[in-house]
Amino acid sequence: MWVLLAVGVVVVGFALRLNSMLVVTVAGIVAGLIGGLDVKQIVESFGTGFAGARSVSLFVLVLPIIGLVERYGLQQEARRLIGRLAGLTAGRLLVIYLAIRQVTAAFGLTAIGGPAQAVRPIVSPMAEAAAERTHGKLSERKREKVASYAASSDTVGLFFGEDVFFAIGSILLITGFVDTTYHLNLDPFDIAKWAIPTAVCAFVIHGFRMLMLDRQLKPIPADTDSAEVTR
Repeated sequence: MWVLLAVGVVVVGFALRLNSMLVVTVAGIVAGLIGGLDVKQIVESFGTGFAGARSVSLFVLVLPIIGLVERYGLQQEARRLIGRLAGLTAGRLLVIYLAIRQVTAAFGLTAIGGPAQAVRPIVSPMAEAAAERTHGKLSERKREKVASYAASSDTVGLFFGEDVFFAIGSILLITGFVDTTYHLNLDPFDIAKWAIPTAVCAFVIHGFRMLMLDRQLKPIPADTDSAEVTR
């Protein structure tokens, strides 16, 4: 039970707002020392863990690349492109992206989109440009609302689309847990098949919310009295 002191190190470190990497490293060292590991074994454990989860460090390469393409006008080009599509509103654009994200995730292509590589530099600026073309200049509050809806379209599409792919980690985790714990032979295809109705419902419900975004972005007339604004 003394090993749980490492959890206390994490709690205290985060409460003091110390560097998260430093806090986690110190907590790992504390847990290793209490568990009877020597310094060499602790370093080997850190190395093994980093090698096993090295894909997590890919953001070190992704973020500079995204910053570079934004520096050379990716957002401006996205806005210019959306300006040529007269009938595309912010809500309709996000519904299209929701559908693309959900369908590609259903085929296991979960890395195509994402908040960092797709929403922030491309989808959100395009949605803002579509909203400004339809409703005029947006306030900062409405601009943040469009950005949040763009992020939600990516999250909902991925979350409910990936379960349709039978080889995704979540389905394999379910089948493995049920097989080892309850000795029931679950077929991943059956789980993926029954995820389809949920994915369809998620698309319909969230797609409707996206279309309602266009109404929420409409400017309030200047002659509207305060009672109507409150209502």
